[in-house]
Amino acid sequence: MKVLVVEDSKEIASSIHDFLVREGYICELAYSFDEAQEKLLLYSYDCVLLDIMLPDGNGLELLKFMKEQGIQSGVLIISAKDAMDDKIRGLEGGGDDYITKPFHLPELHARLRAIYRRKKLSGSNIITFNEITLNTDTLEASINGLLLDITRKEFDLLLYLVVNKNRVLSRQSIATHLWGDYTDNLANFDFVYQHIKNLRKKISAANGADYIDTVYGLGYKFNASKV
Repeated sequence: MKVLVVEDSKEIASSIHDFLVREGYICELAYSFDEAQEKLLLYSYDCVLLDIMLPDGNGLELLKFMKEQGIQSGVLIISAKDAMDDKIRGLEGGGDDYITKPFHLPELHARLRAIYRRKKLSGSNIITFNEITLNTDTLEASINGLLLDITRKEFDLLLYLVVNKNRVLSRQSIATHLWGDYTDNLANFDFVYQHIKNLRKKISAANGADYIDTVYGLGYKFNASKV
């Protein structure tokens, strides 16, 4: 999962960032309304952790901006203990859940995972497409019941492709989603090709179909129409 944390307190933001990175997430930070708005326009995120009180704007206005722009990220609202009106307005404005300060990081993690399952995985931790099965709890992938010997990054790549099946994904968008926004400035994305190549090889070795099409000049597509 790729998460954007919008939080003006650098201490809190850093604590969340370090925790989520240890859990294997790609985590980006924005400390202000303007910085968050820019990132949301430039990059995609599975979930946004959104503090209501920002130094240069209101998180609820950012939520409205996301809705206007058609940004489909899940949103977990961070609210103050006594801000019931903000909670209600946030949920009615498109937020998926809220958590009240102070909070425990494992609870935040559980709420993020629940949002991701509802938004991206139809509420389940098991994703199945034909002979491919992915378990987002155990991070295991199998072909016809046979476990694949794949790395964490290869698992994340396969999950990203399956969740976005039949969509052309550029090498750049794959890189920023799985490695972080900093990859946007890289001169080339040959490492994406290498990971795609390795994943194809392992799926083929397990007698799985090659659903991953190369769209020349653009990127890759998980072609769900193949049999």
